Amino acid sequence: MEHQVVSRSDWLDARKVLLAREKEFTRLRDEINAKRLALPWVRVDKTYVFDTPAGKKTLAELFDGRSQLVVYHFMFGPDWEAGCPGCSFMADHLGGTLAHLNNHDVTLTMVSRAPLARIENYKARMGWSVPWVSSFGSEFNFDYQASFTREELAQGAVLYNFTQTPSEQAHDELPGLSSFIRNEEGEVFHTYSSYARGGEEMLATLMILDRAPKGRNETSTLSFVKRHDEYEDKPKTHSCCAA
Repeated sequence: MEHQVVSRSDWLDARKVLLAREKEFTRLRDEINAKRLALPWVRVDKTYVFDTPAGKKTLAELFDGRSQLVVYHFMFGPDWEAGCPGCSFMADHLGGTLAHLNNHDVTLTMVSRAPLARIENYKARMGWSVPWVSSFGSEFNFDYQASFTREELAQGAVLYNFTQTPSEQAHDELPGLSSFIRNEEGEVFHTYSSYARGGEEMLATLMILDRAPKGRNETSTLSFVKRHDEYEDKPKTHSCCAA
């Protein structure tokens, strides 16, 4: 993209026009957040059991004594050697939120269908502190439309992101986020889910890149992302003096 070089006053005029749009966006985001909180709830009647480092736990037990639970559906299939790079990018952003979320009566955990031993090995490799449990053998990820069987994919389309998605654009594992609440009687309710690019606002790196001069500089969504231990040792630079 070619950019004009203008005077400071001309730049300020253009910046104020954009600021007005940014304020519109902020107000719209506030409106959407309010509508999200106003969504009806669905009672969770099925019993889901997860493998955790502390043993088997039900969905209600994943709340860890808090009233709210946010689950990130991390793409890591039972036979995968490593977790999805895009989901790993997400997980890199979550650790620093835990103390704040826990203090706000919210438990955050990641859920994958990979066996717990594989999850633990990959978690150690990545150096993450975010709770992560296995739904291996459970219908949890299937019921919340983040995992799909071969038979479902063979039908030509799967229900993902609340719409029929062609199988060639889908996968056996896909990313998502689901929220739950537990009342004083111990009943659990599903309150919200989002998929695909619905979780982008949680990715602070993207929000910073959106404000950098070259933006995300992508060829496709998250095309630049690697697991954080797979980047080259040298930071990328651009200099007329570079060798």
